[in-house]
Amino acid sequence: MDQQSLRDLQAPLKERYRNDASAAVVTLRARGTLDDDLTCNVETARALVQAGLHPATGGTGVAVCSGDMLLQALVACAGVTMNAVATALGIELRGGSISAEGDLDFRGTLGVSRDAAVGFSRIRLRFDVDTSASAEQLTKLRELTERYCVVYQTLKTSPPVDVSLNIA
Repeated sequence: MDQQSLRDLQAPLKERYRNDASAAVVTLRARGTLDDDLTCNVETARALVQAGLHPATGGTGVAVCSGDMLLQALVACAGVTMNAVATALGIELRGGSISAEGDLDFRGTLGVSRDAAVGFSRIRLRFDVDTSASAEQLTKLRELTERYCVVYQTLKTSPPVDVSLNIA
Protein backbone atom coordinates (compact mmCIF):
# COMPACT_ATOMS: atom_id res chain seq x y z
CA MET A 1 0.00 0.00 0.00
CA ASP A 2 1.30 3.47 -0.78
CA GLN A 3 1.11 6.66 1.27
CA GLN A 4 -1.94 8.10 -0.51
CA SER A 5 -3.88 4.83 -0.39
CA LEU A 6 -3.33 4.63 3.36
CA ARG A 7 -4.48 8.24 3.79
CA ASP A 8 -7.56 7.57 1.66
CA LEU A 9 -8.34 4.42 3.64
CA GLN A 10 -8.00 6.09 7.05
CA ALA A 11 -9.36 9.58 6.29
CA PRO A 12 -13.07 8.72 6.77
CA LEU A 13 -12.27 6.86 9.98
CA LYS A 14 -10.26 9.76 11.38
CA GLU A 15 -13.00 12.21 10.45
CA ARG A 16 -15.65 10.06 12.10
CA TYR A 17 -13.58 9.72 15.29
CA ARG A 18 -12.93 13.48 15.39
CA ASN A 19 -16.66 14.12 15.18
CA ASP A 20 -17.71 11.30 17.51
CA ALA A 21 -15.05 10.17 19.98
CA SER A 22 -17.27 7.36 21.25
CA ALA A 23 -17.19 5.74 17.79
CA ALA A 24 -13.46 5.18 18.22
CA VAL A 25 -13.87 3.07 21.36
CA VAL A 26 -14.00 -0.59 20.41
CA THR A 27 -13.97 -3.54 22.78
CA LEU A 28 -11.73 -6.36 21.58
CA ARG A 29 -12.38 -9.80 23.00
CA ALA A 30 -10.51 -13.02 23.53
CA ARG A 31 -12.05 -16.28 24.65
CA GLY A 32 -10.77 -19.63 25.76
CA THR A 33 -12.05 -22.85 27.27
CA LEU A 34 -10.40 -24.98 29.91
CA ASP A 35 -9.23 -28.35 28.67
CA ASP A 36 -7.60 -31.46 30.08
CA ASP A 37 -3.84 -31.65 30.68
CA LEU A 38 -3.59 -28.16 32.20
CA THR A 39 -4.32 -26.42 28.88
CA CYS A 40 -6.63 -23.68 27.66
CA ASN A 41 -8.01 -23.61 24.13
CA VAL A 42 -7.85 -20.02 22.88
CA GLU A 43 -10.04 -18.97 19.98
CA THR A 44 -8.36 -16.88 17.28
CA ALA A 45 -9.71 -15.51 14.02
CA ARG A 46 -8.05 -18.35 12.10
CA ALA A 47 -7.68 -21.35 14.39
CA LEU A 48 -7.87 -22.73 17.88
CA VAL A 49 -4.62 -22.40 19.80
CA GLN A 50 -3.90 -24.69 22.71
CA ALA A 51 -1.97 -22.90 25.45
CA GLY A 52 -0.25 -24.76 28.23
CA LEU A 53 2.51 -24.69 30.76
CA HIS A 54 6.00 -23.65 29.66
CA PRO A 55 8.54 -26.47 29.98
CA ALA A 56 10.24 -24.48 32.77
CA THR A 57 7.05 -24.98 34.82
CA GLY A 58 6.43 -28.62 33.93
CA GLY A 59 4.87 -28.30 30.48
CA THR A 60 5.69 -30.63 27.62
CA GLY A 61 6.34 -27.87 25.10
CA VAL A 62 3.59 -29.21 22.81
CA ALA A 63 1.10 -26.48 23.75
CA VAL A 64 2.08 -22.85 23.20
CA CYS A 65 3.18 -20.77 26.17
CA SER A 66 1.11 -17.68 26.95
CA GLY A 67 4.34 -15.75 27.61
CA ASP A 68 5.44 -16.54 24.06
CA MET A 69 1.99 -15.46 22.84
CA LEU A 70 2.40 -12.12 24.63
CA LEU A 71 5.73 -11.53 22.89
CA GLN A 72 4.21 -12.64 19.57
CA ALA A 73 1.39 -10.13 20.03
CA LEU A 74 3.97 -7.42 20.66
CA VAL A 75 5.90 -8.39 17.52
CA ALA A 76 2.72 -8.49 15.44
CA CYS A 77 1.46 -5.12 16.64
CA ALA A 78 4.86 -3.44 16.37
CA GLY A 79 5.37 -4.82 12.86
CA VAL A 80 1.97 -3.71 11.60
CA THR A 81 2.39 -0.33 13.27
CA MET A 82 5.87 0.18 11.82
CA ASN A 83 4.62 -0.69 8.34
CA ALA A 84 1.75 1.78 8.67
CA VAL A 85 3.95 4.55 10.07
CA ALA A 86 6.58 4.01 7.37
CA THR A 87 3.87 4.18 4.72
CA ALA A 88 2.38 7.34 6.22
CA LEU A 89 5.81 8.99 6.34
CA GLY A 90 6.74 7.86 2.84
CA ILE A 91 9.64 5.73 4.10
CA GLU A 92 10.33 2.73 1.92
CA LEU A 93 10.92 -0.48 3.86
CA ARG A 94 12.27 -3.10 1.50
CA GLY A 95 12.00 -5.73 4.21
CA GLY A 96 12.89 -6.42 7.76
CA SER A 97 12.16 -8.39 10.86
CA ILE A 98 10.90 -7.72 14.35
CA SER A 99 11.84 -9.77 17.38
CA ALA A 100 10.95 -9.65 21.04
CA GLU A 101 12.45 -11.49 23.93
CA GLY A 102 11.63 -11.33 27.59
CA ASP A 103 13.21 -12.50 30.80
CA LEU A 104 11.18 -14.58 33.25
CA ASP A 105 12.19 -15.97 36.64
CA PHE A 106 9.97 -19.02 36.96
CA ARG A 107 10.56 -19.18 40.72
CA GLY A 108 7.87 -16.49 40.96
CA THR A 109 5.10 -18.26 39.07
CA LEU A 110 5.92 -21.59 40.74
CA GLY A 111 5.76 -20.00 44.20
CA VAL A 112 9.33 -21.00 44.99
CA SER A 113 10.38 -17.50 46.03
CA ARG A 114 8.26 -14.53 47.06
CA ASP A 115 11.19 -12.31 46.06
CA ALA A 116 10.98 -13.46 42.43
CA ALA A 117 8.53 -11.47 40.35
CA VAL A 118 5.70 -13.22 38.54
CA GLY A 119 5.88 -12.05 34.96
CA PHE A 120 8.49 -10.57 32.69
CA SER A 121 11.21 -8.53 34.38
CA ARG A 122 12.42 -7.08 31.08
CA ILE A 123 11.31 -7.19 27.46
CA ARG A 124 13.51 -6.28 24.52
CA LEU A 125 11.93 -5.33 21.18
CA ARG A 126 14.19 -5.18 18.14
CA PHE A 127 13.63 -3.99 14.58
CA ASP A 128 16.00 -4.89 11.77
CA VAL A 129 14.96 -3.04 8.62
CA ASP A 130 16.21 -2.87 5.07
CA THR A 131 15.80 0.76 4.07
CA SER A 132 17.68 3.74 2.70
CA ALA A 133 15.94 6.09 5.15
CA SER A 134 18.06 8.73 6.87
CA ALA A 135 18.98 8.55 10.55
CA GLU A 136 16.45 11.31 11.23
CA GLN A 137 13.70 9.39 9.44
CA LEU A 138 14.57 6.20 11.32
CA THR A 139 14.39 8.03 14.64
CA LYS A 140 10.95 9.36 13.73
CA LEU A 141 9.87 5.89 12.53
CA ARG A 142 10.89 4.33 15.84
CA GLU A 143 9.30 7.09 17.95
CA LEU A 144 5.98 6.91 16.12
CA THR A 145 5.96 3.12 16.10
CA GLU A 146 6.37 3.15 19.88
CA ARG A 147 3.75 5.87 20.24
CA TYR A 148 1.07 4.13 18.17
CA CYS A 149 1.71 0.43 18.91
CA VAL A 150 -1.23 -0.69 21.04
CA VAL A 151 0.48 -3.70 22.62
CA TYR A 152 3.69 -1.78 23.37
CA GLN A 153 1.78 1.07 24.98
CA THR A 154 -0.37 -1.36 26.97
CA LEU A 155 2.72 -3.09 28.35
CA LYS A 156 4.42 0.22 29.03
CA THR A 157 1.50 1.85 30.87
CA SER A 158 -0.13 -1.21 32.50
CA PRO A 159 -3.86 -0.40 32.55
CA PRO A 160 -6.06 -1.69 35.37
CA VAL A 161 -7.31 -5.23 34.84
CA ASP A 162 -10.61 -6.26 36.41
CA VAL A 163 -10.93 -9.94 37.28
CA SER A 164 -14.09 -11.83 38.16
CA LEU A 165 -14.73 -15.48 39.01
CA ASN A 166 -18.22 -16.78 38.28
CA ILE A 167 -19.92 -20.14 38.57
CA ALA A 168 -21.11 -21.45 35.19
